[in-house]
Amino acid sequence: MIPAKRKVYAVGAFNIINLETVLAVAEAATEEKSPAIVAVTPSAIKYGGLQYLSKIVRLAAETTPVPMSLHLDHGEDFETTSKCVAAGFTSVMIDGSHLKFEENIGLTRRVVDMAHPKGVTVEAELGRLSGVEESTVEEKDAILTDPNMAREFVDRTGVDTLAVAIGTSHGAYKFKAEPKLDFERLKLIKEKVDLPLVLHGASSVPAWIIEKAAKYGAELGGAKGIPEAHIQKAVSLGIAKINIDTDLRLAFTATVREVLAKSPKEFDPRKILGPAKEAMKEVVKSKMRLFGSSGRA
Repeated sequence: MIPAKRKVYAVGAFNIINLETVLAVAEAATEEKSPAIVAVTPSAIKYGGLQYLSKIVRLAAETTPVPMSLHLDHGEDFETTSKCVAAGFTSVMIDGSHLKFEENIGLTRRVVDMAHPKGVTVEAELGRLSGVEESTVEEKDAILTDPNMAREFVDRTGVDTLAVAIGTSHGAYKFKAEPKLDFERLKLIKEKVDLPLVLHGASSVPAWIIEKAAKYGAELGGAKGIPEAHIQKAVSLGIAKINIDTDLRLAFTATVREVLAKSPKEFDPRKILGPAKEAMKEVVKSKMRLFGSSGRA
């Protein structure tokens, strides 16, 4: 992500859970000539299996003519990060954001000391996001990243990238009112921290996907994401990696519902999951163009 930081664009980290999501990312990256990060969470590992997912992604990376990396997203503990390093992940995130500051530093430093000798980069998080995924917290408990603490955290841990909390949120229901991100805070963090910065909870929840899902029976009223203009501004202020999960889930769900509604006699999984894969691919391609990573590979 150093080139992204230097040239002011962001690389997308797209969460995957199965073959279809891997193919969607790999095909989109190829067509957009964009680097891509394939991200796997602990819950995805529990669902798909560490060895299965890692080998599928490694095969995709070997056969795709653009740079692709395999990343552990929201690693919960030292043991999980160690297993992912051993399985061939190129980067791991240790999420100690729910811990006290000193405890977060201690856990993160331990992961860095384990991963760096093996050539694996480490992402950590300072500040907490509200939302519904992994170890996120309730909105009232969300804590934004303190710029001065961020500098101390980076100096003492030796991490390679830092995920910051500036008002984004996991899930499809990010805001009750108008979206508001703390760009001034992001500017201060960038001044204090000379590392690629990461933005989690950045799905935009496109209206066309919500409308299609609702048309075929989904109940997603009130879903609201990050406006694309906010994403572009965040990239201009130092965000070099952006995580996307919810938008892929929504595209998948909306399309599966559409296929089953229009073709009630269909029972071939390939004809159900194939269109869903294509919908996710279009979402990934649109993100790559939005982040400015298209044509960078």
